[in-house]
Amino acid sequence: MAFKLKPFRNEPHLDFSIAENFKRQRRAIEEVRKRFGQEYPNLIAGKEVWSREKLRSINPAHPSEVVGIFQKATRRDAEQALQAAWKAFEEWKRVPAEERAQYLLRAAQEMRRRRLELNAWMICEVGKNYAEADADTCEAIDFLEYYAREAIRYAQPQPVTPVPGERNEYFYIPLGAGVIIPPWNFPLAILTGMTSAAIAAGNTVVVKPSSESPMMGWLLADIFRSVGLPEGVLNFVVGSGAEVGDYLVAHPRTRFIAFTGSMEVGLHIHELAAKPQPGQLWIKRTILEMGGKDAIIVDSEADLDAAVQGVVISAYGYQGQKCSACSRAIVDKAVYTEFVRKLKHAVKALSIGDPAENYQVGPVISERARESILYYIRVGRTEGRLLVGGNAIADLDGYYIEPTVFVNVKPRARIAQEEIFGPVLAVIKAEGFTDALRIANGTIYGLTGSVYSRNPEKLRRAREEFHVGNLYFNRKCTGALVGGHPFGGFNMSGTDSKAGGPDYLLLFLQGKSVSEKLS
Repeated sequence: MAFKLKPFRNEPHLDFSIAENFKRQRRAIEEVRKRFGQEYPNLIAGKEVWSREKLRSINPAHPSEVVGIFQKATRRDAEQALQAAWKAFEEWKRVPAEERAQYLLRAAQEMRRRRLELNAWMICEVGKNYAEADADTCEAIDFLEYYAREAIRYAQPQPVTPVPGERNEYFYIPLGAGVIIPPWNFPLAILTGMTSAAIAAGNTVVVKPSSESPMMGWLLADIFRSVGLPEGVLNFVVGSGAEVGDYLVAHPRTRFIAFTGSMEVGLHIHELAAKPQPGQLWIKRTILEMGGKDAIIVDSEADLDAAVQGVVISAYGYQGQKCSACSRAIVDKAVYTEFVRKLKHAVKALSIGDPAENYQVGPVISERARESILYYIRVGRTEGRLLVGGNAIADLDGYYIEPTVFVNVKPRARIAQEEIFGPVLAVIKAEGFTDALRIANGTIYGLTGSVYSRNPEKLRRAREEFHVGNLYFNRKCTGALVGGHPFGGFNMSGTDSKAGGPDYLLLFLQGKSVSEKLS
């Protein structure tokens, strides 16, 4: 079924400063709120599965509100899901790439149709404002469109060197059945990206969404079900990492694990997957995207207004709950004082409140997260000078923390080294550009970074010496676009998976060479 696709283009974001867009999104939120508290099944081999124990998804802006009730899977459920994935794999691996791609393209179209609804659920379940939620949905659509095209590309004959007297070919085949473990902070985009890449490559999956965002996992499973994806290709189970996640990772029949989340959990998965189990036939493949301690360098030759804007957006967009968020601003001493003055004004101007009303800064994801962030703020008070923020917000209903800035922080301070995953920024003074690069590289991470400078030579040096997977010049260090900014980090930030890039599907494929002697 040969068909020609248009070149990939990123899905345009909605502008919510346009009154009609704002009103339509607000109405969508009102509609999904009418469905709060409903119960949703797990999906195994296309069948709805219900459990005795339940998991409740909570609105972090209003913790008394139950967004949805989900089935807490047991190990028996996980076992059945993995067996269902293997059973479906025997047929799915034979489906031509162009046909597999069509399922992704239909799912992308369904997401476009349900875009405001998807945004609304995300706003309510994980506390994103309108623009952050819409960007997440757009990225999910982008992944579906991009990986559909990539699957077709990788299915084409691969070049080989001619050998006299032989007919040789080289092609890619899928790995098998694997496990998808996505995060809550990009609960649709990253979930969709990892899942659709695996499926497009011809694999089958068990998806275990984050316990903080099971609704978004259900919505993706429901969308794929609605476009006719064969039963068992995508199995959906909600459960704890300790009970279900570890069981699936360690299982001898799990062929691969795609994970995005914290360094601690990622390393645990890597270690667990590396140990062969009785009956295991392969070395499991782990595709790990982990944390960051991302830095923006503000050079003495920077446009300070642009730098302040980039730092504020990068540090406090979605409350700093992005692996790509700026948590360190490394500022040349020549402009340090002026930068700090402008930064204080910009941070104090941020509006804080319910994301359903589209405030710039909303709640953090949970009470546990809030307590962890407040702990680091207490540490920060001993390691630097508090410039702004530093408190929980008691007069708001949810898990709110003021956008916080510490200045005069030493490069080796804990708040400059450890991932906080919240709205806390450490500002560090550099003696010059060489010192700034040294400080920027002085962590165990290597995910994103940015440099603000008008000096081309300094940017050239940063291109070579700033050791991160995604480096940006004179712009924020968040907001990677599928296709334009293949995303993945170095060192303890993960396996440099480069999601949304031309190499990503290879992680879900293996090469096979076939040679035939000619008579």
